[in-house]
Amino acid sequence: MKYKIPAVLLAALCISAVSCGKDTSSSENKTKKESSSVQEDTSITTSVSAEKSIIQTTTTRTKAKTTTTVTTAPKQTEPVILGGINSVSVYEELSINGFLTEANVSILNGSDLLDTSETGEKSVTVKYLQDGIEGEKKLTYIVEDTEAPIILNAGWNPYHRTGTAFDLNNYVGFADNYDCNPVLTYEGDIDPNTVGDYPLTAYVTDSSGNSTSFDVTISVMDSIPTPPDDRQRVDFSDFAAVYGGEGKRVGIDVSTWQGEIDWNAVRDAGCQFAVIRIGYSYGDIVMDDRFYTNIEGARAAGVDLSVYFYTTANTEDEIREQAGWIAENLNGTPTDLPIGFDWEEFGGFQKYGMSLRKINDLYALFNEEMAAYGYDTMLYSSKNFLNNVWNEHSKSLSPVWLAHYVDDTDYDGSYTFWQQSSCGRISGIYGDVDMNIMYE
Repeated sequence: MKYKIPAVLLAALCISAVSCGKDTSSSENKTKKESSSVQEDTSITTSVSAEKSIIQTTTTRTKAKTTTTVTTAPKQTEPVILGGINSVSVYEELSINGFLTEANVSILNGSDLLDTSETGEKSVTVKYLQDGIEGEKKLTYIVEDTEAPIILNAGWNPYHRTGTAFDLNNYVGFADNYDCNPVLTYEGDIDPNTVGDYPLTAYVTDSSGNSTSFDVTISVMDSIPTPPDDRQRVDFSDFAAVYGGEGKRVGIDVSTWQGEIDWNAVRDAGCQFAVIRIGYSYGDIVMDDRFYTNIEGARAAGVDLSVYFYTTANTEDEIREQAGWIAENLNGTPTDLPIGFDWEEFGGFQKYGMSLRKINDLYALFNEEMAAYGYDTMLYSSKNFLNNVWNEHSKSLSPVWLAHYVDDTDYDGSYTFWQQSSCGRISGIYGDVDMNIMYE
């Protein structure tokens, strides 16, 4: 039985046959060239319209999606690098910033000071900031004493009386910046019972091994000579004419050694102020025999005044006791001038078991204690010891009262009072008196 194929269907079959038999090599080559970057997805859609016999072919080309995942490793924090100086000097004021030699982080406590109060190995905790996180690291350092002891008295009165025990400490004086008990030794022979001159070489060595040497000749004698007093006496009026004037005032300082004083006569002689000894201490506190008489007489005469205290204190307890005693005996009475601190036993300083640092600390304490009682202070000392004993901190705490018996002082530090002579003569006092200038 024969079937009649519809014309539309026949046409479709013919087209299909032609497509299947077509040479597709060019298309394949094109496809191959594009396949390196694009993957083709081709679909053929055939629409047959009976009415119009239209065939539509649609080709859809789609890029393949490639997804790349990038993994970022967390940022690694650099190791903290901190390094410091290996050694520093005892009592050196050094901040952490000054101590550090290398750092790759921000320092948080750079202004803190290192502990240099004693020799030996020390440590400091450095606080830092790294990537917003605070941390800390401990560094070690060595505190060293490299300063040699200094000689304060190389033999001012090197006279030894026969028949007495010999100790070189009785004739020389020395001190160390750190060691409270440096050791004195000497080379040379001396016979303390035979008259003669004995040259010695002395050595002072501190606990860190620093040493100073000097030569001294000890004269062994049956009797100790009394040096002649050939000092020139100066009248107060002549002194005032030279050292008084605008911006300056002239005055005296006195103790029981001046005996009975006619304060009205002192005032009339041109004395504008007086510093009166209130007391002294060689272990026990003793009031000056004429303190009350002098202070009452000076006040009645209208002479501006203050007081000074002679001390050999070598402990904080002594300083506190003496400051309290001074305040108690002043009984709240104000002084016109600062209160003088007079420590001058430097000829045999080593006998007091102090370092230079310690005596300066004691003055700082005295200044602090007197301030608590409502009184200002001043530091009394000679040019020699202002240069060699008292440090800049002590001299900056209060006015300096310089003792230098010359016509023109060459002391180059700051001072407010100058004790220019111990050989003054003034009406109202029998004998010598110290004469002073105050710079206003």
